[in-house]
Amino acid sequence: MTTLDSRGHRPGPLPVISPRGEFDLDSLPPLKAQIDAAVAAHGGVVLDGGGITFADSSFLGLLLATHQHADLRIAAPSSTLARLFSVVGADTVLRIHPTVQHALSAA
Repeated sequence: MTTLDSRGHRPGPLPVISPRGEFDLDSLPPLKAQIDAAVAAHGGVVLDGGGITFADSSFLGLLLATHQHADLRIAAPSSTLARLFSVVGADTVLRIHPTVQHALSAA
């Protein structure tokens, strides 16, 4: 039997999703489904951004929308992601951590 907290989420550390490659409007649906499932089950997710080689505005929109309603933690963003976040100012909004371990231990 699975134990749930008062909000209907499983207790414990957030799941880590480690996408690889390029993410745009056409390639985003599978990642969105993974993020949505993790948020539904755990109330949040750690996104390991080290393997992302390209991300467009639809990817950024997914992250910002997720951030608004869930505990989203970005870990080890690739230089591509770091540049994107910096250019649009998302690095002042999103919770960005240097490593997955740091993201998992953040409160």
